[in-house]
Amino acid sequence: MPSKCWAPAGMRPMAPQQIIREYTYVYGTVMTEEGVFDGLILPDMSAETMTIFLEEISQRHPDRYILMVIDGAPCHSAGVLKVPDNIKILTLPPYSPQLNPVENLWDEMREKWFCNCVFKDMAAVENRLVEAVLDFESAPERTKSITAWDCIMNSLK
Repeated sequence: MPSKCWAPAGMRPMAPQQIIREYTYVYGTVMTEEGVFDGLILPDMSAETMTIFLEEISQRHPDRYILMVIDGAPCHSAGVLKVPDNIKILTLPPYSPQLNPVENLWDEMREKWFCNCVFKDMAAVENRLVEAVLDFESAPERTKSITAWDCIMNSLK
């Protein structure tokens, strides 16, 4: 996506742009209190891949009982998911992305990792996604600063 960039005065900057008709998806969740981000790159958005993601999160945090807040995407429907025993699903009201702190991470990812970029192929996009996900996973304080909204943190007291 084209974004603002610096250029000498009087010069119109050239920003690369491309249209992609292939897709891949980052599934992600964040523990806002600790800034712990867990991400997984999967080929599609379906109940099957969401179930894979839930199982991965369950395995990464086997000693925790997780309340996962999700949006109302069709693949997130609790009725079609196989939810591990240590995860409870809470669905946000429709059309309320502002209530989901992980949405800020997606904005940050697009801004810091993908603006004004053109990729040779889908493998290059996925490699950049891996870098971005690993960056979020390795920087809990920064992740927390993006997702730990006052209303969330105050509700944990």
